[in-house]
Amino acid sequence: MKIRLLAGLLALGLAAVGCGGAKVETSPSSSAAPAASGSSAATGTVKIAINPWVGYEASANVVAYLLKNELHYNVELPEIKEQLAWEGFETGDVDVIIENWGHPDLKKKFIEEKKVATEAGSTGNKGIIGWYVPKWMADKYPDITDYKNLNKYASLFKTSESSGKGQLLDGDPSYVTNDEALVKNLKLNYKVVTGGSEAALLKSATQAQEQQKALLFYFWTPHWLFDKVDLVRVNLPAWTDGCDADPKKVACDYPEMDLDKIVSKKFADTGGKAYELVKNFSWTNEDQNAVANDMTNNGLTGEQAAKKWIEANTAKWQAWIPK
Repeated sequence: MKIRLLAGLLALGLAAVGCGGAKVETSPSSSAAPAASGSSAATGTVKIAINPWVGYEASANVVAYLLKNELHYNVELPEIKEQLAWEGFETGDVDVIIENWGHPDLKKKFIEEKKVATEAGSTGNKGIIGWYVPKWMADKYPDITDYKNLNKYASLFKTSESSGKGQLLDGDPSYVTNDEALVKNLKLNYKVVTGGSEAALLKSATQAQEQQKALLFYFWTPHWLFDKVDLVRVNLPAWTDGCDADPKKVACDYPEMDLDKIVSKKFADTGGKAYELVKNFSWTNEDQNAVANDMTNNGLTGEQAAKKWIEANTAKWQAWIPK
């Protein structure tokens, strides 16, 4: 999840989401002509990038469902890695990033310098990245949650991929992470191993609890996993303003982030009611987790999970619909 969270050309960046949820459904790619007032015909096409974690998919599917069924837009949901999605603002391939984890460097490049994107307000979600161990480990080794003691337990986390050191498991390689710098700068006897996806992290965390296997891994909130698996966060040096300004010198924890929405400048200027809906969209971590859990664990597609949440939360989403 999370700064969450690197890669080449946008055209080469379309990839499978690779997370535990169901694949996202897309609408027809052709854009319909604007409909007359009161018509149910489509009024245009909105392109919402899909980044590779299920919480993002949950938000995107709810917004997409409302755009299609309440405002009568077509919606495209191209699956694009996190940083590459920003390139789409310049090429016209992306109108909306529905959940942005920080990225001050990309905001500077695409909002301030190139002026092809703009902020569209908070999602309402509070995002936190951190290092976690299963609760059984914290119970058995109470001091393991202090980073200063991690080297003492490094042998517990050795794997065939960690080169004789302890393993710190990361997720999708496109996620923004300070973990390599943290391991080096905190002088930890660990190797960062990339699991490859959100799904890999979920599987490892579940097995660590069920099989009493040692695991130290990168993860984030909001996420439904915390309702299923007891996890304890490792305390890294406290985050202070500016402590992570130089990526190579980071030696502090991740900050809590107010996740926000980023849209193309063109969409903000000409998107009409679609832009207003995206700007108005704001919900809680619990809301997102409910939809994401249905997508991952209850066999619902993104559209089905969105529909279920929307039917149960009329008052919330009606406040987002432009008057």
